[in-house]
Amino acid sequence: MTDRQPFDDIRALLPLMPQASEKHVSAVRARDAQLTKPAGALGRLETIVEHMAAWQAKEKPTADRAHTVVFAGNHGVAARGVSPYPTSVTRAMLQNFSSGGAAVNQICGAFGLGLKVFELALDLPTKDITQEPAMSEAECAATIAFGMEAIAGGADLLCLGEMGIANTTVAAAIYHALYGGAPEHWVGRGTGVDDVGLTRKIAAVRDAVALHKGECRDPLDVLRRLGGREIAALAGAILAARMERVPVILDGYVVCAAAAILHALDPAATAHCLAGHLSAEGAHADVLARMGLTPLLSLGMRLGEGSGAALAAGVVKAALACHADMATFAEAGVAGKDA
Repeated sequence: MTDRQPFDDIRALLPLMPQASEKHVSAVRARDAQLTKPAGALGRLETIVEHMAAWQAKEKPTADRAHTVVFAGNHGVAARGVSPYPTSVTRAMLQNFSSGGAAVNQICGAFGLGLKVFELALDLPTKDITQEPAMSEAECAATIAFGMEAIAGGADLLCLGEMGIANTTVAAAIYHALYGGAPEHWVGRGTGVDDVGLTRKIAAVRDAVALHKGECRDPLDVLRRLGGREIAALAGAILAARMERVPVILDGYVVCAAAAILHALDPAATAHCLAGHLSAEGAHADVLARMGLTPLLSLGMRLGEGSGAALAAGVVKAALACHADMATFAEAGVAGKDA
């Protein structure tokens, strides 16, 4: 007999997480000092390389096997009229991904990124969070485990995305439960809900958090009661990437809800993550600030589907190319600063 609970294995991984390699950061800085440019002239591109080196444990970090992974799920709370679109749109968008017609397909193609899309029981939406928990603990833990397995295959950079009608509602509920404040602060218009729909969405977030507040013992309880399958799978992917020393680029508001759960469990759990962009959805800037993340891009995007993360991967690839392939002062025959 055992009294172990489904989430225990997830919690047990946290003390085992690899740490950043300062040795490889030092090696990057030493090479950077010899490259044909003034010190610091590439700005944040230089610290991106340091970040990649720290987590890959490489003197010359790479993004040759960069992949975008998108998880898709449906939500019972959609029946509350919190989105202008029906849940059938989730499956239709998956078909669009498969046929190469989505924005993320074009962005991945432009930067040479792989793209994998995973369907998470679309015909069985999670429960309506205003009435009952979205998932059982066993179901949520199994979905986290699925997200961990879904990244197998040897990536050196992981861009994360999602698709799911009503998932900005569940993301807002997660943030409201984790961080408090007024529900209005966390709720945005998602896919373009009108004023009446926005009122319903705020009410759904308020009611859901009020219903479950007393039962949320830790952030994993918040996830299983208020989240969705795609958010659970994203949390698993982020954690698995950490265990395999794969840096992660987070997409927008919904993906960051998965990161926020892990960060609330252990602030070090998301140290290998970069914020791809600042979403125009909800209070994303507040979320990033709470996790200590500065976005690579700020383009007013709020599409989801990994589009912002994939776009930011282009910046990361450019940073790595500069570091690896620029000539040093000696190679170029250029006098250094102290010559």
